[in-house]
Parts: sequence; C-alpha cells; structure tokens
Amino acid sequence: MYDLQYFFAKLRFKIRNEDTEVISDFFRKYGMKVGTGCKIYSNLLTPESYLVTIGDNVSISNDVQIITHDNSISKVYPEYTDVFFRVTIGNNCFIGARATIMGGVTLANNVIVAAGSVVTKSFREENIIIAGNPARKIGNWDDFGTKYSPFGLNIEGMTSEQKKEYILNSKKIIEKE
Repeated sequence: MYDLQYFFAKLRFKIRNEDTEVISDFFRKYGMKVGTGCKIYSNLLTPESYLVTIGDNVSISNDVQIITHDNSISKVYPEYTDVFFRVTIGNNCFIGARATIMGGVTLANNVIVAAGSVVTKSFREENIIIAGNPARKIGNWDDFGTKYSPFGLNIEGMTSEQKKEYILNSKKIIEKE
C-alpha cells in the first residue's frame, strides 16, 4: 500500500493546490465523505473511514487525528469488542496541527479548532473558535478577524524562497509576550 505518512512528511509544505483534490480522492477511495476545495495535510484514515464526513473548503493541518472507534469497552464488557462513532466536520472549518477530534463529534460550519486541541463534544454554533483539552469556545470570527487582519499576508503561488523574502520583509510577524 502507498505510504501516506511518508507522502505527508515529505510533501507537507510542497503540496500544490492541484494536489489537494488528489489527496481528497484518496480519502474518498477509503469511504470518507470529503467535500470540494479541501486542503488535507494529515493521514486521516481510520479503520472506519466511512464514518467520517468533511464538508467543503475545509483545511486540516498536520498530525490531526480523527477517532471513529473505541476498543476499551472490551475491558469492561468482554463480550463486546468496540463502540463506533461518526465524525462530521462542517463547511469552511480549519483544524489546527495535532488536534484530535474524538468520536461522535459534529462541528458546525465555520469553526476554527486551535492547534493541539482535543475536541470531546460537538459544537453546533457557527463562526466560533475552539481550543484546549477538552476544547471549549474561546472566541468568534469577528473578534479574531479584528485582532489578526492587520497581520494577514497572502503567500499563494510563491516559491519557498519568495515566501521567505516576503515574510521577512513584511514586518507583519507576530511576537507574543
């Protein structure tokens, strides 16, 4: 089988826009429902990929995990092997690096999940930002936009060297106290 982890590890920062549909098709082949315009930079395959639905224009950063089953019930009830969960991610969501989406979770449209978050419950409110372990609402899109839009850059189509020069010369790099 094609080593998808190797693919993502080597090409994480070199994936072109035309590659994103190829990656989405790969996940569709394994039963995942993936909308159009998605940018997926993680190996999201689970043994039950057919339980995962991802909306349109979703961005999923590196090392994201989606959980679709739990074998621990076998320790409590030996007559059972697993419990299974659906996971649904709405349209226009962003899932940050190393986030974990636990089984049974539904995310509404326009939800940003901060890096490293563990999403243990559904969030049905749109236009929000969630973060933490367990994830909780920390903000909304309007406040986020007001805070960060002065620092926004567009690096689409740039080579690595062009991107480096542009960022270093932009004076828009955020530094936190």
